[in-house]
Amino acid sequence: MPYRAPVSDYSFLLDHVVGFSQVTGTDRFADATSDMTQAILTEAAKLAQEVIAPLNRVGDTHPAHLENGVVRTSPGFAEGYAAIAEGGWIGMSASPDVGGMGLPMTLTNAVNEMIASACLSLQLSPLMTQGQIEALEHHASDAIKALYIPKLISGEWSGTMNLTEPQAGSDVGALRSKAEPNDDGTYAITGQKIYISWGDNDFTQNVCHLVLARLPDGVAGTKGISLFMVPKLIPDEDGNPGKQNNLRVVSLEHKMGLHGSPTAVMEYSGATGWLVGKAHGGMAAMFTMMNNARLGVGTQGVGAAEGALQHALAYANERKQGKAGGSGTIIEHADVRRMLTTMKADTYAARGISMLNAVAIDMAAATDDADWQARAAFLTPISKAFGSDVGYEVASTGMQVHGGMGFIEETGAAQYARDVRVTTIYEGTNGIQAMDLVARKLMDGGDAAFRLLEEIEAQAEAAKTTHPELAEAVWQAAETLRETTEWLVAQTDLTERFAGAVPYLRAFARVLGGHVHLKSAVAGDTSRERLATFYIKRMLPEHAGLLAHVREGASDLMDITADDLAA
Repeated sequence: MPYRAPVSDYSFLLDHVVGFSQVTGTDRFADATSDMTQAILTEAAKLAQEVIAPLNRVGDTHPAHLENGVVRTSPGFAEGYAAIAEGGWIGMSASPDVGGMGLPMTLTNAVNEMIASACLSLQLSPLMTQGQIEALEHHASDAIKALYIPKLISGEWSGTMNLTEPQAGSDVGALRSKAEPNDDGTYAITGQKIYISWGDNDFTQNVCHLVLARLPDGVAGTKGISLFMVPKLIPDEDGNPGKQNNLRVVSLEHKMGLHGSPTAVMEYSGATGWLVGKAHGGMAAMFTMMNNARLGVGTQGVGAAEGALQHALAYANERKQGKAGGSGTIIEHADVRRMLTTMKADTYAARGISMLNAVAIDMAAATDDADWQARAAFLTPISKAFGSDVGYEVASTGMQVHGGMGFIEETGAAQYARDVRVTTIYEGTNGIQAMDLVARKLMDGGDAAFRLLEEIEAQAEAAKTTHPELAEAVWQAAETLRETTEWLVAQTDLTERFAGAVPYLRAFARVLGGHVHLKSAVAGDTSRERLATFYIKRMLPEHAGLLAHVREGASDLMDITADDLAA
């Protein structure tokens, strides 16, 4: 089924829901006019639909593979990547000072979702490069910026992030990779990294690895970690790729999905690297890249959900089974209609949340305002976890819409579920995102959360004049969420918070989704109003059960022993 980018949804959300006019009202983003925005969305849609989408099945059925130590990518991926690079899409939000377009992250987010919908395996490559560009902009020396960023923006070179090791997954501080100083100011990097997305390819001139490693005087744990730029090919005096660095791809992982994306085991054997940022400050620098990537991963989930929804909807509009009125196809059956509407309502809610997050990032960048910075930080784990959860749930429901054919690979329905499943795991598992939300993101006493809830309640109050029933439901849900947030803030034992962290994040996302749908109902047509009614009346009530779970704390959970679980 041909992919169709939901440009009308992006336009509507930008104009009526997420407050994009605040972004374009700043000096920094004043050039992002309505005409420019529409042109960007239209051109990106064309790229995604006509060039990238045809590669999705190709990447799945003809995976990347290692051939005599060389990574060979899926057929057509080189041309697809070239189209992304030549269109300037990689450096959309990078500073014009280094060759970027300087456009809002909100627009980059929309474009990234389209490309992820079209082919998630390929989209992962420019997403990694975008994160690396941002990390270098904030932390690298002027010399490294001048050498690497223009080539990353142009797509001549690509970027990766190297954190994980066999014994150091979520516990990054347990890494063993070493960095020994050389006499010329460089460092010799030694160690093995695993799960490195797009660790190599056969279509860029160079692959630039950001690697976490420990200097000889680095203390144990995360405070002793430094960040290094370790290119596959060492640039010569003219900045062109030179001799091979002492690194290699040991193997590629055999994965459940994302077959077109080569996930590498990387070995560094005294490879030459350059320090990025301060010694022992690697985690701060890497988190700049990871925060960018976390929003991007949530957006990948939304993109996969959109693709799965369109796939399932097309099948439901064609498949005839049982007695059905109207068109006679299975879309006329109430349960199939329920599944499709749930898919659409959740996809739209997750899209709105990710765009609210991107607007906050843009406003923080444009104003340097502490409240906007806090808003962006607070929304990031919600965007990542809810977006990726929705991606997998919608893809799984899409398989159910197909019935038995959803379990048959040739229909393509299962690929969405297989590809998106890892998004709930990488860039910090969704459980870790939730723990971050209830711990670090509530260290302000809940101020950022409460300000957000005040806006939701104020908008609901205003909506009562036209949509009283829907508005009251959203207001009440926000108030219940406020009370539970107050309870969480009062818990000094973090285990009490962590026991309900995942349901709390989900409940917050549910309420944010209600906010997005309510604003859409007020500003939109009857179609958006009907979708909002479904979400607010049938899906938003889930928040009550989730928050009840949160307020139970940890005692009964931690009373359950390992033996109880094995009994």
